[in-house]
Amino acid sequence: MKELDITELDLASLIKKSETVTWGNACAEPLTLTEALVAQRKKLDDVHVFFGSAFSKTFSPEHAEDLTFMSTGGVGTAGVLTKAGVCDVIPCHVSQVAGYIAAGRIPCDVVFVQVSPPNERGEYSLGVTSDFIYTAVKKARLVIAEINSQTPRSFCSEPLTAADIDYCIYSDRPVVELQAAPITDIDRTISSFAEGFIPDRATLQVGIGGVPEALMAELKSRKGLGIHSGMIGDSVVDLAESGALTNEFKETDPGITITGALIGTKRLYDFAHDNPALRMDPASVTHDIRVLAELSNFISLNSALEVDITGQVNAEGIGPNYFGSVGGQVDYVRAAGLSKGGCSLIALRSSAKGGEVSKIVSKLSGPVTTARSDVGVVVTEFGAADLRGLPLTKRVKAMIDIAPPEHRERLEREAHDVVRMVS
Repeated sequence: MKELDITELDLASLIKKSETVTWGNACAEPLTLTEALVAQRKKLDDVHVFFGSAFSKTFSPEHAEDLTFMSTGGVGTAGVLTKAGVCDVIPCHVSQVAGYIAAGRIPCDVVFVQVSPPNERGEYSLGVTSDFIYTAVKKARLVIAEINSQTPRSFCSEPLTAADIDYCIYSDRPVVELQAAPITDIDRTISSFAEGFIPDRATLQVGIGGVPEALMAELKSRKGLGIHSGMIGDSVVDLAESGALTNEFKETDPGITITGALIGTKRLYDFAHDNPALRMDPASVTHDIRVLAELSNFISLNSALEVDITGQVNAEGIGPNYFGSVGGQVDYVRAAGLSKGGCSLIALRSSAKGGEVSKIVSKLSGPVTTARSDVGVVVTEFGAADLRGLPLTKRVKAMIDIAPPEHRERLEREAHDVVRMVS
């Protein structure tokens, strides 16, 4: 591992023509390195960039004149690039990404990785993301690390050593943060319906956003909850401090919160620092249906852009506009369906644009992310539609019951063009 000052970092001499650069997902972006990539982009020759979700403001559409962007979705600020039509999207499950990298289907020549200072064993923690980055490091021709003194030294099942790193720079700057979404009354209403499907001793998979934040607040009075989730936010800290989160009843990794990404603020990062009760695992653990199905009472909570009246879920985009992702939704929905006592929840507001547009629709405006045969329960502020085992006629009726009241009559008319209703 060769140490460099950032002023000595000449990316044009390190990155070859037409190579692909990648880095850790979400808040793990090594800002000093990605900012250098932007600053030096005019000197590079046909360089490609692959990333997951993004929450920084490092990249903008005009950078596409010199860099070719590719992502797994349009989540966060990545949506700025997808909406501008300068970022191509790979529609795949989170559980597939590392395998595609290992097989060379997603090219990964140069890796920028943000790590913590080493521990006493010389191990560098991956900090706030571990989903596909370790596989990328092992696959890459060149690895450049940003050793950031403010990166939390989280426990990782796959830490790096100096042997994994070709060059390193040092920094002392805040890790990318994402403030928790403000919780609205509608979020609280949705979470109150979702809560009824979550028993004590359940193991949870939750995302980020208003409804997950509201739900975690509702669950503080529960007992013996566990977490096995691709990502967690600040609300997990509150759940742990309340005593509700113990992980003690999990069949795998009892006593330990398992996640692949910390997406929150310094409060969450401080909670994870040197915390043996939290472990960062790759997607082969966090999203593997075989691992998840071993957990009893596994409850998954995911969101959607829209759901049709038979239960098909669109979590990716509307028309040609891609601003969501496949993500880990299908991985978790299927795992919850296999779990003893498990249940998958799809939670969303029933409408958009002040009630003008219903998000419960007769036909989706975009792709089918999750098939109706996999969906368990759909929740809006008007109730919960438990679709498990229901025939199409009853599904349609259950879904219309949780649609906005002002749109229900229209949906009932349109239903006859979708399914043959049986009286």
